[in-house]
Amino acid sequence: MSDFDFDLGETADMIRDSAARFARDRIAPLAAEIDAKDWFPRELWPEMGALGLHGITVADEDGGLGLGYLEHVVAQEEIARASASIGLSYGAHSNLCVNQIRRWGNAEQKARYLPRLISGEHVGSLAMSEAGAGSDVVSMTLKAEKKGGRYILNGAKYWITNAPYADTLVVYAKTGEGARGITTFLIEKTFKGFSIGQKIDKMGMRGSPTAELVFDDCEVPEDNIMGPLNGGVGVLMSGLDYERTVLAGIQLGIMQACLDVVLPYVRERKQFGKPIGAFQLMQAKIADMYVALNSARAYVYAVARACDAGRTSRFDAAGAILLASENAMKVALEAVQALGGAGYTRDWPVERYMRDAKLLDIGAGTNEIRRMLIGRELIGA
Repeated sequence: MSDFDFDLGETADMIRDSAARFARDRIAPLAAEIDAKDWFPRELWPEMGALGLHGITVADEDGGLGLGYLEHVVAQEEIARASASIGLSYGAHSNLCVNQIRRWGNAEQKARYLPRLISGEHVGSLAMSEAGAGSDVVSMTLKAEKKGGRYILNGAKYWITNAPYADTLVVYAKTGEGARGITTFLIEKTFKGFSIGQKIDKMGMRGSPTAELVFDDCEVPEDNIMGPLNGGVGVLMSGLDYERTVLAGIQLGIMQACLDVVLPYVRERKQFGKPIGAFQLMQAKIADMYVALNSARAYVYAVARACDAGRTSRFDAAGAILLASENAMKVALEAVQALGGAGYTRDWPVERYMRDAKLLDIGAGTNEIRRMLIGRELIGA
């Protein structure tokens, strides 16, 4: 398939080539096994670090590539094209953890945590959600109480990507009341009182490990507060636009992966004496899949460029991932349909693409919340 040239620039093209080569050679051959065994190939992390993929948005002086969200989206897209689950873990590591430390960490915190996260020696994670606090983040109950020069954390987090393997976690906890009483902490897996709870068995994104975090009188040094005390909501919300933009790249990768499978199949599969791609109904499906992918690409790339220029809007970041997530589900369903009975078997990867695509209708904010946010912002309610 001839790719439309979005004219993203030489640097983005170089990142795409590098990420695509690595994804094709190292991730794609493992993708089916990753899904079947719910296996996280930890050994890929240092290899990705050596390519600079973990620190794309981190400044040169802090060990990163000093590039932007556009390049990050492109890398995310190519990794997810090979394996959406590795793409999800990569996004949680490189954006939700590394990029938040890059944006909010002080000099000492950056020097302590970023080098090993960027190299891939360490895995990063972010912990916001709880069993009773998802979209309503302010209702979180993980509590942090100050005792001397430490904070003592008690409670749990749920649905946390990379949790079983994470060395460094960005964690939000209650230090007061309401929205003005949440603080961001940097947690190390070795902290006393911190442990991994229940591992969550998911429908899709298998191989991107998800688990509960348990804090039982977990001792956290006061120096591990990231950003202002009681300013955690500001830290969290300021990162959501970038999170949504970068994670939308996962859905772009899934859509491209669907076309990678469907196009050769409809050229080769014959019924009634000719390739099924010769039938107009099938051609219409392919056309719709292609348009869904490139319309989402155009919006996501445009929002990523706006992020880099410092002029993104919250509702457009939500809009980009909304469009990408819903288009990805449509494309994945059409990919299964195009392959017919074969698409419903595990002999072909499109059923995995369909299961994986559903996650971002729900994760990083549900599509219902995205619509509410967009409508509220546009109306000014």
